[in-house]
Amino acid sequence: MSSESDVNPKAYPLADAKLTKDILDLVHQAQNYRQLRKGANEATKTLNRGKAELIIMAADTTPIEILMHLPLLCEDKNVPYVFVRSKQALGRACGVTRPVISTSITVNEGSQLTPQIQTLKQNIEKLFT
Repeated sequence: MSSESDVNPKAYPLADAKLTKDILDLVHQAQNYRQLRKGANEATKTLNRGKAELIIMAADTTPIEILMHLPLLCEDKNVPYVFVRSKQALGRACGVTRPVISTSITVNEGSQLTPQIQTLKQNIEKLFT
């Protein structure tokens, strides 16, 4: 497991254990529904194209600066974003064996995941208050 010291203080907002579990569950389901893009470059593309519904980043990314353009883009595009502690856990949730530093859940009209995505967005917005 990653220790507190691995988590960069710039990684804000950071999900707590329960929210992280919900996020990783959703990421796993989004993978099955083909609503997931993995990696910082893919996340950037979905944001620029207006396809991103939610951005999840790993707080133990080093150097964290390779992700720090994403929160700015998210705020520009009004897309919620959140950090989870572990890139390894994020990778597993994405269904790959490699660590994943960033992932984007994409918009899909009429998707069965929409209610879960909405609930998660509300929980993430609470982190900013």
